[in-house]
Amino acid sequence: MEITKTQNSRISSVDFDNLEFGRMFSDHMIDMSYKNGAWQDPQITPYAPISFHPSMHALHYGQAVFEGMKAYYVDDETIHLFRLDDHHERISNSSERLCIPKMSKDAFVDSLEELIRLDHEWVPKKFGHALYVRPFIFASEEYIAARAAKEYRYMVITSPVAAYYKEGFNPVSLTTTDDYVRAVKGGTGEAKAAGNYGGSFLPAQKAQKEGYTQVLWLDAKENKYVEEVGTMNIFFKIDGKLITPKLGGTVLPGITRRSVIALAKEWNVDVEERRIAIDEVFEAHKNGTLEEIFGSGTAAVISPVGLIHHKGNTIELDREKIGPFAQKMYDTITGIQYGKLDDPYGWVHPVKVG
Repeated sequence: MEITKTQNSRISSVDFDNLEFGRMFSDHMIDMSYKNGAWQDPQITPYAPISFHPSMHALHYGQAVFEGMKAYYVDDETIHLFRLDDHHERISNSSERLCIPKMSKDAFVDSLEELIRLDHEWVPKKFGHALYVRPFIFASEEYIAARAAKEYRYMVITSPVAAYYKEGFNPVSLTTTDDYVRAVKGGTGEAKAAGNYGGSFLPAQKAQKEGYTQVLWLDAKENKYVEEVGTMNIFFKIDGKLITPKLGGTVLPGITRRSVIALAKEWNVDVEERRIAIDEVFEAHKNGTLEEIFGSGTAAVISPVGLIHHKGNTIELDREKIGPFAQKMYDTITGIQYGKLDDPYGWVHPVKVG
């Protein structure tokens, strides 16, 4: 792998005590091209603007996918990546859905390890903070025609981050919408495709203007069944059971979601992956069986939900603090990620930097 190191690191300009999510980027990035039917050797270069033609395929047809993961500081010799195999599997599945050639797991893993080693000083040392890792692939061919491109570019950039939501670890508020849908059966909802997110920005903006954190998406056909939040999967703890919408083509298969389900089962909590109507959630709140609501995702890890608005009605839980089950889940997942707890599941991928 060809590595070109920066001559002017920008790390001294970073206030690691006051990080904003996704604003500051580390010194280096991965760059790899696909052409002539094969992925070429990856390169690591200084983080810098890239050039492309106005006719670049991805700009016109949206052929682009991405992943989101984090690197966690353990000590001066070790950085952890979390569920790396799962992230490779998901970007491969997303790529297949958008007709993007898959890359090997070795190329994916090896290049990430090299990038983390090179920029390990950018990994925040404060618990709860991390280095956000953003791999992405886009169609780079200079061509305007509605067909899959023949040339692609894979890149990885990283960013030191604190909490994703402005609420931090405090409960967020959600609202449903009658006017928009996120995904339909047979569409690209289960892929981490760039266009899935662009279409969600307008309803998210409207929700935020009304005082809510994010949209709680319902199914596109009946506008009845809960699917996910704009940036995370959703869980309901009802009468001792943990319920989450099932996967089926319209819900993103979250990596943290997998971890929550696995841990809950190990703790002998009944887990149901099934359709759950928003009316069922409101009824559970009415009869006193709704215990907790929380979201899961790489960016937020576990995010408690304190309020849900739907058609003029509102569920309010504890809006000041996280529930005990979600707290235990957060403590366990982050404990494994930061190396404070043992990892019997093989979820962490240590990168030696010392």
